[in-house]
Amino acid sequence: MVKKLNIGREYKPFIIAEMSGNHNQSLEKALEIVDEAADAGADALKIQTYTADTITLNIDSGDFVINDPKSLWNGEKLYALYQKAHTPWEWHQAIFKRCKERGIYAFSTPFDETAVDFLESLDAPFYKIASFETSHLPLLKKIARIGKPIIMSNGLATLRELTEAVETIRSVDKNNQLVLLKCTSTYPASPSDANLATIPHIKDAFDCEVGLSDHTMGIGVSLAAIALGATVIEKHFTISRKDGGVDAAFSLEPKELKELVIESEKVWQSIGNIKYGPTENEQESLQFRRSIYISKDVKPGEILKYGENLKIVRPGFAAAPKDLSYYEGRTVKKALAAGTRVTLDILD
Repeated sequence: MVKKLNIGREYKPFIIAEMSGNHNQSLEKALEIVDEAADAGADALKIQTYTADTITLNIDSGDFVINDPKSLWNGEKLYALYQKAHTPWEWHQAIFKRCKERGIYAFSTPFDETAVDFLESLDAPFYKIASFETSHLPLLKKIARIGKPIIMSNGLATLRELTEAVETIRSVDKNNQLVLLKCTSTYPASPSDANLATIPHIKDAFDCEVGLSDHTMGIGVSLAAIALGATVIEKHFTISRKDGGVDAAFSLEPKELKELVIESEKVWQSIGNIKYGPTENEQESLQFRRSIYISKDVKPGEILKYGENLKIVRPGFAAAPKDLSYYEGRTVKKALAAGTRVTLDILD
């Protein structure tokens, strides 16, 4: 449990709207995204803190051009892509301020040490570590030294790599304010690659809160993750996929985000505890079970016989069906009308 952020089984799911580059280099659009996320009921809005120069090299050939026909960004030069996708650092303060005004958290994913220092100057409340940075142990150690909650995605990481990342963080930060997000690092991701069964395994293996960084389309996979124990859901968010943007194709729109907020709370409420037998709200429904009733008028001394003057019917106010053998063949001590409950006091 991360009490500071109300993250844990006893709280409703913590929903993060990931802006990423969906602002399309417009601060006005970025602030509009904040407002829409808040209106939809998100708990937090996440941005990313880097520049093209802090994340790659300004080289437009070879390894620095994406060559993957299946990628949304096939043919893009890394430097140009990150120039287009990054959130200008001079916008951060305005975005953080708008989030505070709207009552939601603003936080970020830093991609290098200078980004961490910058976010600290803004008093970022907690940090996100991206899947691609789990192997950047010096960065992890720097973030951990701050002592604030950390949310880290596990996309691509083997169990050994994830263990190394977690141990690096915990070697510095003893507060155990770590949340691990199951993540599939394809964009968009296929539900068949989600492997949500990993969620309870992560929780057991690392003794921490677990969530989902979900790149699939829609909200179905996120809701399934909550049923499996996820307490945090992160989804990319845009005002309209028609606006384009580097992540727009697999981002939720406002109506979908609101639906995620509503439905995720319903799933969380439905998990409950291990319980058998009627709940308090089910007590009234017990009447719709069957029980044993007199099915036609009988005279004093008459013998009870199933199918003749005894019947197992609704409602359930009389003797239980399992007790039929006790009553069948017994005599009654008084006249009984059809519809009389069969109970011990009718027997001779």
